[in-house]
Amino acid sequence: MKAIYIKYISEYLQVKDWQVENCAALFEEGCTIPFISRYRKERTGGLDDEQVAGIRHWTDVFAEMEKRKASILATIASQEKLTPELQSAIEVCVNANELEDLYLPFRPKRRTRATIAKEAGLEPLADKMFEVNVRNLEAEASKFINDNVPDVEAALAGARDIIAERLSESAKVRETLRGIFRTRRVASKVTKAGRESEDAQKFQSYFDYSEPLSRIAAHRLLAILRGQEEGWLSVKIDADAEKCGNKLYYDFCQEKRYPAGALAEQIRMAVDDAYKRLLEPSITSEILKEFKQKADQESIVVFGENLKQLLLAAPVGQKRTMAIDPGFRNGCKTVCLDEHGNLLHHEIIYPHPPKNEKIKAITAIGGMVEKYGIQAIAIGNGTASRETQEFIKRVPLPDGCKVFVVSEDGASIYSASDVAREEFPDEDVTVRGAVSIGRRLMDPLAELVKIDPKSLGVGQYQYDVDQTLLKEKLDNTVESCVNTVGVNLNTASPYLLSYVSGIGPALAKGIVKARSDRGGFRSRQDLLGVPRLGAKVFEQCAGFLRIPGAENPLDNSAVHPESYHIVSKMAEDLGVSVKDLVGNAKLCAEIHPENYVDDDFGLPTVNDIVRELAKPGRDPREAAQEFSFADDIHSIEDLHEGMEVPGIVTNITAFGAFVDVGVHENGLIHVSQMGRRDGKITLKLHQHVTVRVIGVDLARKRISLRLVR
Repeated sequence: MKAIYIKYISEYLQVKDWQVENCAALFEEGCTIPFISRYRKERTGGLDDEQVAGIRHWTDVFAEMEKRKASILATIASQEKLTPELQSAIEVCVNANELEDLYLPFRPKRRTRATIAKEAGLEPLADKMFEVNVRNLEAEASKFINDNVPDVEAALAGARDIIAERLSESAKVRETLRGIFRTRRVASKVTKAGRESEDAQKFQSYFDYSEPLSRIAAHRLLAILRGQEEGWLSVKIDADAEKCGNKLYYDFCQEKRYPAGALAEQIRMAVDDAYKRLLEPSITSEILKEFKQKADQESIVVFGENLKQLLLAAPVGQKRTMAIDPGFRNGCKTVCLDEHGNLLHHEIIYPHPPKNEKIKAITAIGGMVEKYGIQAIAIGNGTASRETQEFIKRVPLPDGCKVFVVSEDGASIYSASDVAREEFPDEDVTVRGAVSIGRRLMDPLAELVKIDPKSLGVGQYQYDVDQTLLKEKLDNTVESCVNTVGVNLNTASPYLLSYVSGIGPALAKGIVKARSDRGGFRSRQDLLGVPRLGAKVFEQCAGFLRIPGAENPLDNSAVHPESYHIVSKMAEDLGVSVKDLVGNAKLCAEIHPENYVDDDFGLPTVNDIVRELAKPGRDPREAAQEFSFADDIHSIEDLHEGMEVPGIVTNITAFGAFVDVGVHENGLIHVSQMGRRDGKITLKLHQHVTVRVIGVDLARKRISLRLVR
């Protein structure tokens, strides 16, 4: 990687040049982000997975920029206009806008007013005017009258068109205007179509709105741009045309010299035309795109953090689970799963109106709980959820059998997916959806990896932001979560295995087939017998795979096989076996990590090994907890100002957190109501909170909340 790119990345991410250089080298070696951040800390200086992912992103960006530069240089060279100075400027460029500015004068373009004027032979006149090298303008212009240029005015008009285009293609002019536009306000107005459409009312707040670009929140800019995209709003940047024209004219005069008389008038006309016809629309589009990119990045960060919290939500673990997808008219779809998530039984009960078969439903639930040894009950949080929770309270449950409310977001997407059809070819979508609800209680991560993250109900404007960047962020987030937790090699689905470092979908299926053929893996080393799983893939994935009950206890830990010899040496020095050492925190406390540092494994890696030995295979996720809404709250009409009620955080945005308090509508805790002076949001998805109701708008179905604890 070129030094200019390394320098840019290090400054942008606030890391060292050598860290960027080493990460880039590791990528070239075929290393993945999780592997680098977990097992190559010495080479990266301990960069975390987000920092490594950032370097990965920018190495890809600059790789594409190199291809673009090669194409640009070839195009300009073919025109025989490539000077050493221009080539150098292109080669050292690290900004996409600046690169395109350099290319703009040479870019093949459609026929313009300027090209027509050039075809008429007016470029020499334009050159003289542009260089302020004309004494008698009218006399000079008259020399260019021909069959295509009938008079002096036509000659001057054509020359102005050439000058205007030249100004619009000037990198310096464009950057000047960008600087001005970035300091201005973005303004939106309702269109005629918007005034006449009910669909536009959701953008009512922006019918006559303006805000400085430098201060506008990401969600407001995205909303304005969506309104523009749908045709309900017109959007502009309120840069003053006269002031911008004055600035461009002054800069021109400073660079050249002040023209006088008729020439001054012609130059000013060309400048104004360049601004209004060519520059203003172009720069407006650029700056809106620039600020949208910033809004996209902010929104994507929030989305990624929410997804991380969702994927790392507390599991109940391997418990026999009943899952209920609640409903009124069509009943409650009920499934029973074994401790591995396999479907044992399903049926529909009707505890609610219109059928209202409560006694029959209680008997059915009690019978299923007893027959299948149910240890946990998952109730979806959709329609009839509260009513179903109240109903379940009437069912005698065995000691230890707990009831949980589970988000249904994405369950319907899963139920109709190819994945669901492959897993349950003989079941309908209602059964598949209920199974998904139960499995995500048992292990949210293992189940949610099967669903498109954009369908999981976290974040805002996920379909408006840059889809490539969003996918990159979400893929990295899922990969990070899966590898942080670790995966049971003998029970994981191919969908979960596909996110393990270095594996991917095709190889994941191969692993599952090999597992089935041989009756399970007894050691990590057995993986090398899987077709197409070579030494490099083994290096990348082995440390993230777990084998409970393996002969070598390290195979059920995050210690990488390349480090097993270090553990053996530690055990030998302590006079115990590896089996005795693993999980023995007291013995691990006696280890002196500095004694095991060598040229290949530094202190960060050895410290990680010792920590893992003390608590091998520890799940970083918290344990799942039961939750109950207030018994007297069932609808928005039951809420009043001043009430304190329990709730569950369902979504987090840049401006606040949405909370389910047991009614159909979620309430909003605005950032100003978090009780923090810094305006930061520290809540997490599915966190149990207590909130105070500070406002209820029945007409708009809006609930305003304040965080209590």
